[in-house]
Amino acid sequence: MIIDTHTHLWLGREKECREAILRAAEEYGYLRAGVSTLYSELPSEEEITACNKATADFIRNYPELIFGWCYLNPRHKNTLDVLKRGLEEQRMTGVKLWIATLCDDPAVDPIAEYCSEHHIPVLIHALDKTVGQMKYESKGIHVRNLAKRFPELKILMAHMGGNEYTGIKPIIDCPNVSVDLCGVVHRADSLEYAIERLGIDRILYGTDMVGGGAFWNNIGRVEALELSAEEKAQIYHKNAETFIFGGR
Repeated sequence: MIIDTHTHLWLGREKECREAILRAAEEYGYLRAGVSTLYSELPSEEEITACNKATADFIRNYPELIFGWCYLNPRHKNTLDVLKRGLEEQRMTGVKLWIATLCDDPAVDPIAEYCSEHHIPVLIHALDKTVGQMKYESKGIHVRNLAKRFPELKILMAHMGGNEYTGIKPIIDCPNVSVDLCGVVHRADSLEYAIERLGIDRILYGTDMVGGGAFWNNIGRVEALELSAEEKAQIYHKNAETFIFGGR
């Protein structure tokens, strides 16, 4: 049983992406799949609206399988209205922050405050790249800064920070931050490294599909570890059940 915390639709390719997620769900026994729809690096209000509509449509068609991450651009003045609509009308479960601004930008604070108060999890894209780092692409240190300002905020740091050896260290003493394992394939022992430093209860399964990753390689990384069936179940679905859906 699997909860894939990190999947995507891409605006303009919704049908293709939906089909890929549904195939994975059937083949690998997904309990749930967390979806956010993305489009551009600095999305306009209109693009945000279109992205969240695509996610909401997917939820409406497959309510038992799909849960949604409400995509936000913190720079927009209407961000809290978009968030409230996503949660109350579009049946979203959490928030997705991508690369519109660094996650420790003060513009994120109203989102963080609202989500802390209402126990809403926030999925934050975080990558530490050797080359090609985008201007507003958060790293582990930015996630730490936000987590320390809002210690009650439930943060899921995507990709283990991109480079797990630099991404994880800043958030070791941030118990409100968990990580998903998708998108990090630098070394075979990267997942072991994360478990050793964070504890297995802070590791959530994710794929970053469609486009950023795949189900088979992430399952392989878990299966390759010398873990008990119960420990694997924690990664595959139990940690997500507690972190994402607990306290609601």
